[in-house]
Amino acid sequence: MIQAKQVEAPSWLRPPLFMLGQDLRGNWVVQEQKGARGGLFVDREAALRFVRAETGRQPRAIVMVSEILELDTGCEGNAVARSDAAPNSRALRRTG
Repeated sequence: MIQAKQVEAPSWLRPPLFMLGQDLRGNWVVQEQKGARGGLFVDREAALRFVRAETGRQPRAIVMVSEILELDTGCEGNAVARSDAAPNSRALRRTG
């Protein structure tokens, strides 16, 4: 019997993935994985509301970053998670 291979959907069909964490100043940072969208927020709830609005409440759209997360505003497309601030913590944790 031949098993069918699972085909991965094209990237334009996949929902966006957002990283959520805090920067060195304690601000909440949201950054889309591709760097196209994001922002700084005063609290976690405001950051989560932003992600929910951007994703239409898609499950698994948020990756919690336990390290320092700095917002990339230089159109490089990558948020920076600094591991030197919390060396013993796990880098990424999915929620949702």
